[in-house]
Amino acid sequence: MSLSQDLECILNVVDRADPGFAGVGRARIDSAVGDLRKEVAQNDTDAFLLAAMRLLALAGNGHTRLIPNKAISVLPFRFVCVGAGVFLTSTDPVQAGEQASRLVAVNGTPVSEIERAAAGYLAGTPQRKRVIGPILLAWPAALARLGVAGQAHQTTYRFENAEGQLSEVTAPHAKTVPASTLYPVAEHGRADPVPALGGFAQISEISAECLAIALPGFLETKTNALAEAISAAAAGVRAQPDRFLVIDVRGNTGGDFLKTMPLIDAIAERTRERVCAVLVDKFTFSAAIVFVALLKYRLGDRMVLVGEEMGDGLRFFAEGGTVDLPASGAAVRYASAFHDWENGSTDETTPPEIARCVVPVRRLDIDRHWVATPFDATPRDLAWRRLADALA
Repeated sequence: MSLSQDLECILNVVDRADPGFAGVGRARIDSAVGDLRKEVAQNDTDAFLLAAMRLLALAGNGHTRLIPNKAISVLPFRFVCVGAGVFLTSTDPVQAGEQASRLVAVNGTPVSEIERAAAGYLAGTPQRKRVIGPILLAWPAALARLGVAGQAHQTTYRFENAEGQLSEVTAPHAKTVPASTLYPVAEHGRADPVPALGGFAQISEISAECLAIALPGFLETKTNALAEAISAAAAGVRAQPDRFLVIDVRGNTGGDFLKTMPLIDAIAERTRERVCAVLVDKFTFSAAIVFVALLKYRLGDRMVLVGEEMGDGLRFFAEGGTVDLPASGAAVRYASAFHDWENGSTDETTPPEIARCVVPVRRLDIDRHWVATPFDATPRDLAWRRLADALA
């Protein structure tokens, strides 16, 4: 099977399926397509995928991107961007000695320099780039393309632990693993790439004055589990109307925000001067951003937004679908519908059921910046309680 088949699938997205490319200059697209055709002629799959990443990133929209995870092999390191740093997590027992370590350099090149070189390969906002970029740090072909190739078919990583001590680990390129085992397509930022989330909405009592609601995802299943969980959470909120709420949507990569409306209604009914704190991070995406935006629109100053800038802004393209590339095994995610929660506007691509909900949120500024790094061992419930005590 030839990479030319993959090329045709990609060109269909760029030229016909995805409205995000309408605002991109034709010369830029043609130049990137020319580079992609050269890699087809060379029949180098890794180089082809990297060139495709550059082409699809031109849309400037995080939903539109090439996803190489199922097509490539990486060194056995799971890197996650937390705050402004990149951390090695504890997913691989072989690297247990490097758990909770911050990545400082790769083959002697500082991580910050590599991130700048990688920006053109990554789609979306700066925060989105920080979410999807760490896979490049474990992908030998990408490191070579970025000018930081290792010598003797190996890569050396330099780490810093919580005490500031430096260490190095050298990994041979002969010992790679499928990228999909360490890097999920919907990157959530947790240490384990396949965490046990325990449901769609977990409501718990963290003090006599406060309830916490964890909302790890909004991707509905065939069993209608999301709608049922949201309904139960809404009932729990209404049953205790005087309590301050801590709502955690960190790591929530989206799904169906329409199914969350009963919970938004229940929260908006509360009459406290300060209703809730909502925790977000760069791994908060898509429908989860809309959930936060609708809460902010309904609550105004009664909601406190805590964390860091989310993975997308308030204006983006979404919906669409995924095309599996037959030759390489990679996937192309494309968008089809315009969302504008900043100005409350729609266009002909916005589905009617979404257009009916669109409101002008204007801004979603972080009120209190806070990021829990892997160096912080504070249990989640205790962190929630401290936050509630400070803000309620």
